[in-house]
Amino acid sequence: MPDPGLRQLAHHLADRLARDELIQGTVTRLRQELQCDRVVLYYFYSHWKGQVTFESISSPKYSIFGSTGADDCFNQDYAQLYREGRIRAIPDVRAEPIHPCHKEFLEGLKVRANLAVPILNHDLWGLLIAHDCTSPRSWTTQEIKTMQDAANTIASSPTVVS
Repeated sequence: MPDPGLRQLAHHLADRLARDELIQGTVTRLRQELQCDRVVLYYFYSHWKGQVTFESISSPKYSIFGSTGADDCFNQDYAQLYREGRIRAIPDVRAEPIHPCHKEFLEGLKVRANLAVPILNHDLWGLLIAHDCTSPRSWTTQEIKTMQDAANTIASSPTVVS
């Protein structure tokens, strides 16, 4: 008779693999569909501290895998906006009236246009983010809906845990 602890571990690993495949497939599909330079999942592992845990990039020069956010920029106020379903579409980081800390952070990642959608699973679990790095971009209603639908799919997956 198999060890119940071993069976539980195997089930946990299978769930993690299924989640990872879902998320990686989603960010890859989104980047191709949106024809943008980068799509990432920014996962919150602690109280508004997070990390890029998945990415799809059009060129290796756009990789930000493993990057963490600017801790002093993303605070409770911003978190609350995303908890309430905020979607942030910035057509041109250079021209947008955003907080200097946020602007500096995005420019440091070579972001020119930014689209951020919350992944809500009981709370703010992460952000699904698309970037254009070379030029401004007006995000369309359909592109925003595509990102929202993908974030909802990730959030509703039984393998995603809060």
